[in-house]
Amino acid sequence: MNKPSQDRTTKIPIFDLRDYLLKKPYAREKLATELRFTMENVGFYILVNHGIKINLIDETYKAAKQFHSQSLDAKMALKGNEHNVGYMALNSSVSRASQIDINTPKKPNFVEAFFAKRDLPLDHPDVLANKLYRSANLWPDETVLPGFRRSVIAYCHAMENLCNWMLPIYAISLDLPPDFFNKPFTEATYSFRMSHYPPAELGDQDQFGISAHTDSSFLTMLPQGDLPGLEVKLPNQGWQLIKAPKGSIVVNSGDMMRRWTNHRFLSTPHRAVNKNLGKDRYAIPFFFDAYVDYPMACLPTCHGPNNPPRYKPITYTDYMRWFSQKNYDHVRNKVDTTAPDPGVPKTQSVRD
Repeated sequence: MNKPSQDRTTKIPIFDLRDYLLKKPYAREKLATELRFTMENVGFYILVNHGIKINLIDETYKAAKQFHSQSLDAKMALKGNEHNVGYMALNSSVSRASQIDINTPKKPNFVEAFFAKRDLPLDHPDVLANKLYRSANLWPDETVLPGFRRSVIAYCHAMENLCNWMLPIYAISLDLPPDFFNKPFTEATYSFRMSHYPPAELGDQDQFGISAHTDSSFLTMLPQGDLPGLEVKLPNQGWQLIKAPKGSIVVNSGDMMRRWTNHRFLSTPHRAVNKNLGKDRYAIPFFFDAYVDYPMACLPTCHGPNNPPRYKPITYTDYMRWFSQKNYDHVRNKVDTTAPDPGVPKTQSVRD
């Protein structure tokens, strides 16, 4: 078997979705071939011509700045809960779930954030039952931040639509039928995060906006704004700053993907640090996962007699109950019992 060229494994590729979104012949299969190589060897890629309007991305970044410009008291009125929706204050999260640099003491992350999930109505049965990760969102008053809720919902709708367009490509890349992921993602679980990273010089020495970690998600999408700050550690490489065009979308897979594919696809380490002297950096990542109760068992094309499944089936809820308790103080303080470790991937290299 030929080894992949070093040049292809040390650079983050750019995928152009124009032909695929126009449904041109063979565009889907070509992207699937590129995606397979990238997910097995790199773990990150950049989307261009993805169909998300730049005005919507700009509007969402503007909403993030407006939210975080409020007083701390106003933001704390929306303090996050066990569903991980609402506000998370500066220095109140630690990447404890991370398997990166496990012997290095982890400092609090120098970031504050607002979280939202699918906007369920107050009379939805799951909301009334207080079903975990199926709650109503916590919104600022419309008179305080006019249009904020509308902007967030429009952004989440557009991002979910793009993720759904990507699902057949992922399925084909894994030698599965194009519609394989339709059922798991019938009503996908997603988490939208509006992050604010103050300038690094205002934090402690060697403190990161978010320290080295892997995401929990099936996939993560991060439209690029005005300032860089995302660093990635590709396999057998040092840390490198991602410099992607404004309006493009940086995409990576997370630990859910790594579990589901039995380590065939990577969950590549990354971190956030705002080295833009004197400037505040914002980020609007979108984390996309299967329905909360769907049992994610090892995919049929990712195991065999000499490659048995590494993990038992698990749902989003069971995995995230542990992940959220490990990382977020506002979740840890809301629960009475500690969720068991569901089996987090300990390594990110596909050849382990």
